[in-house]
Amino acid sequence: MQQPRAALAERIAERRRGGDDPRALVGEMRRSVLLVPVADGGLWSVRSGGVRWICGFTDEAALARFALHHGPGDRPMDYAALLGARIVDEIVPALGEPAGLAVDIATEDGSMFFPPVVGIVPDAVAVDAGAAGTTGGGHGHER
Repeated sequence: MQQPRAALAERIAERRRGGDDPRALVGEMRRSVLLVPVADGGLWSVRSGGVRWICGFTDEAALARFALHHGPGDRPMDYAALLGARIVDEIVPALGEPAGLAVDIATEDGSMFFPPVVGIVPDAVAVDAGAAGTTGGGHGHER
């Protein structure tokens, strides 16, 4: 029996077709439990464009596609199940460098990147926090 598609995957698909409100997509990401591969005692991430991207997946099928090409192949991959809000509000700021969230990166036409900008990560770690015309409104919190 095929599993129903995760709500976040549906929102991503809608956004990629040019529809949906970007704020609704961010809200869905924050409410979603993502599967984040664990390797060498830490969360799987990649660096690209000066940003460290934590890789999260909407379901085990998306994680398995990733594991075939970037992990242990057809063997199970260890992962942590984390709320999207926890990733962007707690884990990203703790990394001490520009970081964002990359979702379903091994899913053709189904990936989405949540960059380290105001409204996605806490303002204190957003790369655009000091930009002219930027308003607060981030979903983060100060510690």
